Amino acid sequence: MSQPYRPYRPYRLADLLLTDHEFSVPLDHAHPQGPQIQVFAREVASPEGPTSGRAEKPYLVYFQGGPGFEAGRPTEASGWMKRALQDYRILLLDQRGTGRSTPVGTLPGLSAEEQAAYLQHFRADSIVQDAEFIRRSLGVDRWSVLGQSFGGFCVVTYLSFASEGLREAFITGGLPPIGRPTEEVYRRTYERVATRNRRFYARHPQHLETVRAIHRRLESEDVRLPSGDRLTSRRFRQIGLGMGMQRGLERLHVLLDQPFGSPAFLHDVGAEFSFARNPLYAALHEACYADGVTSAWAAQREYPATFPDEWFTGEMVYPWMFEESAALRPLAEAADLLAHRPWPKLYDADRLRANTVPVAAAVYANDMYVERAFSEETAALTGNMRLWLTNEYEHNGLGIDGEHVLGRLIERMQGPADDG
Repeated sequence: MSQPYRPYRPYRLADLLLTDHEFSVPLDHAHPQGPQIQVFAREVASPEGPTSGRAEKPYLVYFQGGPGFEAGRPTEASGWMKRALQDYRILLLDQRGTGRSTPVGTLPGLSAEEQAAYLQHFRADSIVQDAEFIRRSLGVDRWSVLGQSFGGFCVVTYLSFASEGLREAFITGGLPPIGRPTEEVYRRTYERVATRNRRFYARHPQHLETVRAIHRRLESEDVRLPSGDRLTSRRFRQIGLGMGMQRGLERLHVLLDQPFGSPAFLHDVGAEFSFARNPLYAALHEACYADGVTSAWAAQREYPATFPDEWFTGEMVYPWMFEESAALRPLAEAADLLAHRPWPKLYDADRLRANTVPVAAAVYANDMYVERAFSEETAALTGNMRLWLTNEYEHNGLGIDGEHVLGRLIERMQGPADDG
């Protein structure tokens, strides 16, 4: 039987002191004696300074965006970590199913029903229970948390069901909609995607004919990506995934500047929305928004009939992706079962209203991925909230200018909470 907790020896990397931790946690926390999985976390500390020493600074646990992506691997004190290390030691959590935690691939050897039963334990509620397991294993009374994008969703789940483990919470681009049907979430998301498409073609009008010509060729030619998958028109539209990031429109312009069918073009298109590395993202993306409801492929059902063919889509996941992508095909039936599963609640509105844990959240006014109005609604609902609404950044503000973004939130944390 594996050890429930295994720490490794600290080691130096540039100006960082790193310590790896592995934890054996229940797949289903409601059945602690059942199957176990591994969860990995990397502790990052500053080895120097007047308050150096791992035990002298409180923990700041980082929840990565996603779902289905592991935490970053720092090689130096830069970005938001540079600011955080002044006051904290950081714990980078590889959320269950990602990175060095027990990975989720295509789950071979399991029936579709067994795959779905396994995957249902990889939402924010299970991730928060993992964090609580780790906190208790490390003997920590309470700790601070920082969530980016989907990581912010995890933080709000934490505040809803396990706030007794938190001393403070920071959120960037990740105040989720609460109690909203998934159809409404995607309806509003498509409006923001439409705005990005208009902005892209206003900035790069030459690409309108480029994209139309590409669609004509894809309808008449069998074009294959490096993965072997056929590049269809609807899959090509998915290269708009990054339009909501800082410099995302420029990145799309550079991709479209490559000659159609060239190795560079096909590689870049295939890499823009690939599923082979992180199939968990596709399998559970809609479930992230299913707050006590069934998603039933809401993005597909809400796809606007008014969208021109040359418009790109965002981070939506569609059932046809599990047919066209060889990497996702083994999970097709399981994904459909999950899409029609009645999901439990992810948030507790009453507990959020009564929240006493200090919260500082950055909401990006033009966020393509997380509806600003819903985020403001959640901020107004949540007690002890300090909101920073800004148009200075896109969704990845923490990655672009993390030292400043986290610094602003820490300053806000030191001030009074917003009125409800």
